[in-house]
Amino acid sequence: MSTRSVTSLSFEHRVDQLFAPYAKPGSPGAVVGVMRAGAIELCKGYGLASIELGVPIGPHTRFRIASVSKQFTVTAALMLAAEGKLDLSAPPHKYLPELKPLPISIDQMMRNSSGLPDFLELLRLGGHGLDKPARADDLLAAAARNGHLNFEPGSRFLYSNTNFLLLGRIIETLSGKKLGEVLAERIFQPLGMTSTMLAAEIDTVIPGLATGYLGDAQAGFRRAAHAYPQGGEGGLTSTVEDLLIWSRQFDEPRLMPKDLPEQLAAAQSLNGGHANKYRRGVQADQLRGFETIGHGGLWPGFRTEFLRVPQADLTVVVIANLGSVDPWRLARGVTLFALEKDPRLEPALPAIQQAEIDPLAGTWLSAGEPSLFDLAWRNGEATVTQNGLPFVLARRADGWLAAERGSFEFALKPDKADSVLVDLGAGRIVRFDRLAKRAPVPAALAGSYVSADCGAAWEISDGGKWSAAVRGPLIAGGPPWPIEGIDDDTVELKTPGNWLTVTQLAHLVRDASGNVIALEVSTGRIKKIRFERQ
Repeated sequence: MSTRSVTSLSFEHRVDQLFAPYAKPGSPGAVVGVMRAGAIELCKGYGLASIELGVPIGPHTRFRIASVSKQFTVTAALMLAAEGKLDLSAPPHKYLPELKPLPISIDQMMRNSSGLPDFLELLRLGGHGLDKPARADDLLAAAARNGHLNFEPGSRFLYSNTNFLLLGRIIETLSGKKLGEVLAERIFQPLGMTSTMLAAEIDTVIPGLATGYLGDAQAGFRRAAHAYPQGGEGGLTSTVEDLLIWSRQFDEPRLMPKDLPEQLAAAQSLNGGHANKYRRGVQADQLRGFETIGHGGLWPGFRTEFLRVPQADLTVVVIANLGSVDPWRLARGVTLFALEKDPRLEPALPAIQQAEIDPLAGTWLSAGEPSLFDLAWRNGEATVTQNGLPFVLARRADGWLAAERGSFEFALKPDKADSVLVDLGAGRIVRFDRLAKRAPVPAALAGSYVSADCGAAWEISDGGKWSAAVRGPLIAGGPPWPIEGIDDDTVELKTPGNWLTVTQLAHLVRDASGNVIALEVSTGRIKKIRFERQ
């Protein structure tokens, strides 16, 4: 009979309580792995990998880990760079001549500071989404079609899957092999990650793969639909055990060159000396005085959090097969349990109170960006909704109220009456004004618009209610996108979806006579892409 300490038993019971909502009969759930100093302290599943078959989640259950894949793609690229086969300062079109010659570097792509728009959003502006079939070449074509940059390369951080889709393609070009083969031969097999593979096609048979679900126990669960092939940006399937093996590579490097972990975590300031927390395929952050490094993953029905605390030689991994589970919070909750007796753990900052948020509740606009968000006290938390997606604010040490997580930068504080200041990163502090009343949609908006950079065409009309008929390189038809006015030169378009409903802003560009000649469209990961009026 094995022996266990009371401390270990207490820790497991507290984790059990944290995951209890997902251990109920008939529910999808999650798995958690905790490793300290190379020893696995906990590896346990909660809920079902398959509701239909009643299969429980366990340490060997495989999941789609989505964007946690990015650090593996970067690692393979760094290996090629160490061998002199890849120049990190070179532009991507050096290796993929079908791309437009843009002044960006491979290294900026690894750090999400290239300014390349996200190919998922480029296709979405043409009416296409993750639930509709696409080929790998369609995704590359979306990147190759684009000549737009969101900002001067190196000047800002903005998350973009295009960076890592292209990086995976470059690896294939230089190696003469599929990305999955390269990763298996150079990373997974040497490390003993026997349950990890790149499943590029969605119909690949993967033994032990959990089914992804959406919904919750109250609304009911449904299988998550997705039809996009995946590559270097998010195509891996893996287990919690394999990700713990991978984490140990950071502490005791076995792959060559031996400084790969340092290269992944190496910081590089943005232009102007501003910090970029996104390193190379991993993101640095802080948790109660501890530096962290890791990454999250999000795909329909799957969510992942890979979290390392190097100062404590601690790793926590949480992977879920239910879209409403929050691995980011769960992983940090487990981490705080593990660190609670560490004298280096700093006290938590005071929670944001409703009394602080109620005077700021409402809709806020920066017409110059353009950017719009709603702020409200929801479910006991300060919640911002931007581009149709909600995120929670937490108090920052300097007093600003900042997004507690996310692939973007956002922090606010009150300014003058009816205005707030918003820190958008890279030293960009922008004043937002309260939008007390929305203006009607400008009548001059009606017409046809085309974007060469995403291949989308919008036919905007007022048939009693303003809307846009949208078509793109991969699809025509579909439900119209509703349009609401904001001010005399800005409107908001809503994209209906089966997984997410998102919004984007369109700024009316006028000539000297006041005629509308174009739209500049901004989404979460595309800034001011131009649609010319036909």
